[in-house]
Amino acid sequence: MDTAFTASHRGGTGTPMVCLHGFTDTWRTWELVLPALESEHDVLAPTLAGHAGGPPLQGELNDAVLADAVERAMDEAGFERAHIVGNSLGGYVAFQLAARGRAESVVALAPAGGWAPDSAAFKETAAYFLRLLDLVTAAAPFAEMVVSTPEGRRTATQEITTNYEHIPAELILHQIRGAANCAAAKQLIAFGSEDAWNLDADKIVCPVRMVWGTADKILPWPSFAVRYREQWLPDADWVILDGIGHCPQLDVPAETAELIRGATSS
Repeated sequence: MDTAFTASHRGGTGTPMVCLHGFTDTWRTWELVLPALESEHDVLAPTLAGHAGGPPLQGELNDAVLADAVERAMDEAGFERAHIVGNSLGGYVAFQLAARGRAESVVALAPAGGWAPDSAAFKETAAYFLRLLDLVTAAAPFAEMVVSTPEGRRTATQEITTNYEHIPAELILHQIRGAANCAAAKQLIAFGSEDAWNLDADKIVCPVRMVWGTADKILPWPSFAVRYREQWLPDADWVILDGIGHCPQLDVPAETAELIRGATSS
């Protein structure tokens, strides 16, 4: 099975679009929605800095380092502005870019950072990812065996989707190995704190669509969306997907592609 890690994908024609994946993932999380998106957009899907296949983290670690790397990739692609789609950590980075004026619109799928500032949510999430990293590191040498059975594929995807039968085994294998090879994972977790998750929401003037699944196990709805709903982006277009997990682009790709296209059609 081909599980090579690459820095980015680009394809399609039309208005510019950037797709940003979540923590420990790679650009390939968008594969099931790319054909639909590329029918209307020139799509750039980069792997985030410090992730498997992505550029190394540059300079001193700060809360802008991931957005800075995506901005460089946009500049290299010739994208002054783009429709930006992000899942989880990628959703938060999408909003950082929107606050810099780089977004025509944002579609955020369960974006990170929205937990209440006085809750223990960040610490719980950080602890979850540390446990997950230990699990995927241990599982990576046996990943081909894991994805060879329906039961193994269900186990490997149960934290991020409620539907899994349509997801290719090779893509699940890639995600397991990608998480295990996320070089900066523990560095990013150690850097993060509740104070690090801030957003210049007043500077976000583009249209915003928020998409959240009620069965999200990683950033559960609605408690992990509090700041987005009440403080940062209360006037966004909110779409709640009943019974869907943390990664709608994998869980229900056809519906997710239509939600993205519907929000980005000019």
